[in-house]
Amino acid sequence: QVQLVESGGGMVQAGGSLRLSCAASGRTFSRYAMGWFRQAPGKEREFVAAISWSGGRTYYGDSVKGRFTISRDNAKSTAYLQMNSLKAEDTAVYYCAAPRTTGWVAPMRQSEYGYWGQGTQVTVSS
Repeated sequence: QVQLVESGGGMVQAGGSLRLSCAASGRTFSRYAMGWFRQAPGKEREFVAAISWSGGRTYYGDSVKGRFTISRDNAKSTAYLQMNSLKAEDTAVYYCAAPRTTGWVAPMRQSEYGYWGQGTQVTVSS
């Protein structure tokens, strides 16, 4: 059974940085893409970033481009989200996600992902 466990969330001042981690287990991590999404209070869950199985392709939501970086370490079965220049509007619960299959048609679409972590809270104070 695939399990995804996020860590690294917390509270930070605006302009600060955090790095989220997503530890995966239950299957061969290196064969699958990974994604990060977030959900702020009262808002729909939105796409943040995604990375291909090799790390060679990355995608970002418009609101985080240039500030966030997604990466992965296949040897550690872990994906990361480095968040810099954080803003109050980045406050949300952040979820990592993985697709059920190795196929990856629309990385930004939530329906592409069949496995989700429990989420980690990120709070940015202004």
